[in-house]
Amino acid sequence: MVQEAEKYKAEDEKQRDKVSSKNSLESYAFNMKATVEDEKLQGKINDEDKQKILDKCNEIISWLDKNQTAEKEEFEHQQKELEKVCNPIITKLYQSAGGMPGGMPGGFPGGGAPPSGGASSGPTIEEVD
Repeated sequence: MVQEAEKYKAEDEKQRDKVSSKNSLESYAFNMKATVEDEKLQGKINDEDKQKILDKCNEIISWLDKNQTAEKEEFEHQQKELEKVCNPIITKLYQSAGGMPGGMPGGFPGGGAPPSGGASSGPTIEEVD
């Protein structure tokens, strides 16, 4: 029984890597789609760039639906193709917005400038032993 488990170990790891690559691609496509459709970005991203990302994301999602049994390398290739389209646009978006302000999708929530107003800006937390 142990020999049988060892025999299938490599096959299981290959399958796990394949599923991980598929999930990564699917997650990236849906996240990019949600990012450009976010209301906070209206007016910050031009319609041509937005449509370019949406078209590529929809193409990838459609490809995923038709190729559930594709190999790991195919999923990775599709992710690289999607990144080639999305990364320059998202980089340009963040640069024109002056960095990654808090609240921008994919940015650092709460990562904007510290609030002005001194000690009365929120509740006081006391340490208790």
